[in-house]
Amino acid sequence: MARSKPSKQLSQAEIERFLVAAEALHLSIIKPFISPSSEHHRALQRTHEALLKAVKDITGKDAKFIAYFGAWSK
Repeated sequence: MARSKPSKQLSQAEIERFLVAAEALHLSIIKPFISPSSEHHRALQRTHEALLKAVKDITGKDAKFIAYFGAWSK
């Protein structure tokens, strides 16, 4: 879906609040112990990938709270 209005530039405080919320979401995604072969696990992976993309799109940088080496970790 295309945006109807151009996005505004976020302040540093807004970016920091976004990153705090993104880290909390990241932790809620990686904490549950779920079988890697389950559909729920695959759905969480897609959610996690979307979160990483959103952080990079908004901040222009990779999320500092993510140490991603093929596994979810913090």
